[in-house]
This record gives sequence, C-alpha cells and structure tokens, in this order.
Amino acid sequence: MGELKKRQLEVMDVLWEADEPMIASEIVKAREDLNVNTVQAALRSLVKKNYIEVADIVYSGTVLSRRYKTLITKEDYTNSIETDLNKILHNPSLFAHYIDQIDDLDLITRLEGIINKRKEDLSQ
Repeated sequence: MGELKKRQLEVMDVLWEADEPMIASEIVKAREDLNVNTVQAALRSLVKKNYIEVADIVYSGTVLSRRYKTLITKEDYTNSIETDLNKILHNPSLFAHYIDQIDDLDLITRLEGIINKRKEDLSQ
C-alpha cells in the first residue's frame, strides 16, 4: 500500500465520510473544489490500486453510473503510511535517497531547520 496523491486522498476522504457508496457526481457535490474529470481520474486510479471498488451500478437521472465504496478504512490507511514512514526514517540510506530527490532549496533549508531544532531539543 502506498501513499495517495492529494486528489486521490480528497476523494477517499469523501468516501470514508459517506454512509453508503457514491457516484462521481455526488463526490463532486461533497467537495466543490473538485471537478468531475478530476474525480473520475482519481476513482480509476483508486480502483487500480485496490483502495476502492465498484459497489453497484445505479441510474443517475437517465444515465447508468458506478457507485464506489472503500476497501480500506481511514485508520488502516493512516497506520500503513505511518509504518512506511517509520521504515524510511529508521533507514538512513533510504531516507537519504528521498532527500536526494528534493530539488527545492527552500524545502531543504526548512528541513535542515527542523532537524537542527530537534537536535537541540534532544541535547537538552
């Protein structure tokens, strides 16, 4: 299980909060900052990753639409991300690999500040 992209996570949040499976247009109504094309792309990706599945097919007006439901709870997702993060943080060479991927000097400087502050806190 891997970390979801921002829009995928937003779609998952809507589905996690729902009492029943939802169609794409219902997800868009729940999160007005999302558009139907973005939601549909996220849904396709989430199905491929086995985070969601088609629960059933229903009429939405005169059109047949897929309703989606989650296959993983929010708690299980959060726990898996924390486990993955712990693996990275406790493996210096793997952590260094991720740091090497950062091309943003401002971000590197902020991370350096966070690490320096943590070092100060631990040395007291």
